Amino acid sequence: MAPIDVLNKISDVIWEVPVSYKDGMRVPARIYGTEKLIRELDDAVYDQITNVATLPGITKYALCMPDGHFGYGFPIGGVAAMDVDQGGVISPGGIGFDINCGMRLVTTNLDYKEVKPHIKQLVDKLYERVPAGVGSTGFVKLSRNEFRKVAEQGAQWCIHNGYGWEEDLELIEEQGCLKGADAKKISEKAIDRGVHQIGTLGSGNHYLEIQVAKRENIFDKNLAKAMGITRPDQVVVMFHCGSRGFGHQVATDYLQSFLKVMDSKYGIKILDRELACAPFNSPEGQAYFSAMKCGINMSFVNRQVILHRIREVFSQVFERSPEDLGMHMVYDVSHNTAKLEKHIVDGKERSLLVHRKGATRAFGPGMSDLPYRYQETGQPVIIGGSMETGSYLLTGVATGDQTFFSTAHGSGRTMSRTKARKTWQGQQLQKEMQQKGIYVRSTSNAGLAEEAGGAYKDVDEVIEAAELAGISRRVVRLTPIGNVKG
Repeated sequence: MAPIDVLNKISDVIWEVPVSYKDGMRVPARIYGTEKLIRELDDAVYDQITNVATLPGITKYALCMPDGHFGYGFPIGGVAAMDVDQGGVISPGGIGFDINCGMRLVTTNLDYKEVKPHIKQLVDKLYERVPAGVGSTGFVKLSRNEFRKVAEQGAQWCIHNGYGWEEDLELIEEQGCLKGADAKKISEKAIDRGVHQIGTLGSGNHYLEIQVAKRENIFDKNLAKAMGITRPDQVVVMFHCGSRGFGHQVATDYLQSFLKVMDSKYGIKILDRELACAPFNSPEGQAYFSAMKCGINMSFVNRQVILHRIREVFSQVFERSPEDLGMHMVYDVSHNTAKLEKHIVDGKERSLLVHRKGATRAFGPGMSDLPYRYQETGQPVIIGGSMETGSYLLTGVATGDQTFFSTAHGSGRTMSRTKARKTWQGQQLQKEMQQKGIYVRSTSNAGLAEEAGGAYKDVDEVIEAAELAGISRRVVRLTPIGNVKG
């Protein structure tokens, strides 16, 4: 039986796998997407999302966003909320190895015509100032003890040390610091891997991109204006990166820890060892939660230092201060997290640990934890597309409660990196992009080929599915004109 044949169609963009599909499912699995996206979905995603539906404490549904594709444990695009008062678990496979991989969007008051003559200079300098690629190291030099402070203090450390503006903190999810991070819960090996990586992009699908908001791609002028995009052809900067090797090691350490105690100590049996977990309220679960927060905070610091370097580069090229250039943050959103949140389920408020693995928090208007300036608009949602197509700024909506206020995080891969390298040649791709008006610098031609637009889903269709489902709303589509690729 083809996987799509087991789905119940809830709407044109919401599909459900019933609990009868697999022994042990505690809740149905819901997959979001147009019929085209659903038919193109990896068969393995069905297996993964229904495995997630068997985890202890899972509430309402196991969810897969429109950009969903095969991942480690959870599919990328997977969302699951665990009731911590009902034996709910925490699982590194539901958070991801790159803890708090996320997006940041920054405005300028520059127009495309002002930036176009300088695009090569800007990208070249950004490539020089923001190290990319595997094993890259940053300019911030820290002792091991200082790094531990960074992991506990988050972006507040950056502001105190001159790497940003006070106003930046308001515009970062959790104000740039998830409280309760405990550096004593992270290993020396994790510190080894993270201590030199602050201010670096990394590799894979991480990037730093100069973009333009074209007139025809501003879908809601009032919302766009509220978020700092005030006119057509305005230039913005978007970048995507996470906690680098530090977060990877934290996840690795606790996966191994959970595998040792999951069954023997807590009697938890799972269908896939990649879903290794522990009760949230157990000593092991709490230790990982504190360590994961360190990964989240380190990632906020990483993006804050990168923003500092971006402001330096633009200031140098245009010979104006970053303040004069209007280089203000729109928002910083996280992927790859688990957070304790209050949600209404079946008419009752419940304390849930919401795992978002390659999915974006998308709080609707009026929700607590939103900055004052976004109380009426809802949370800005930043969704990256491929380097050849475009990215989106959206907003959270009130009807997002159906997914615990979560939405997609990108366009989602349709092709393995290996196949992409065999299909495209990086140097040729670079030339073709330049002909389209996109100047790109990459640390390797192979890495560039892996990120070809054809290796990804159609981002416009992913966004359309999210909007039709009522889990987020389009504001602006942003077109790339310059790119630094890991």
